[in-house]
Amino acid sequence: MTEEVIVDNAHSDLQELADRRAEVYLTEQFQNLMQEAAQMVKQIEPSELDLTDQSILLLDVREPEEFASGYLRKENHLTIPRGRLEFVAIKKIHEKYGHDVKIVTYCFKGPRGLLAAYQLKKMGFKNVINLRDGLVNWLASGKTLKSYFG
Repeated sequence: MTEEVIVDNAHSDLQELADRRAEVYLTEQFQNLMQEAAQMVKQIEPSELDLTDQSILLLDVREPEEFASGYLRKENHLTIPRGRLEFVAIKKIHEKYGHDVKIVTYCFKGPRGLLAAYQLKKMGFKNVINLRDGLVNWLASGKTLKSYFG
């Protein structure tokens, strides 16, 4: 009797998606925007993020299909895709948590999280930081993700 092996390709599929989007990141205008955002937004390393601190609102700005591959925690966690952030941030964040809540943004590789944090600051949120290099950095540091299964 042979044992069936199940392979989870979700992270490699996300890497392929990220690589296809990489062309956008190479434009000079985009690089300038990223530099501006990096000057205005504090970024932290995975070792600096305390997931047990329930006063922190984690904001995942990935697309829904990316969220299905894993997330940082269930409690005090919102998912707002980067493309919808400006339209729903006031309703989902301000009305429930206020403009002073500590927000940590993240995405898969970092740019969307950084731009989301920058935009939130422009929208009046006062305590916004970004997880540098997103989940790629998180996983590279040896940390794990939560999933629907635990």
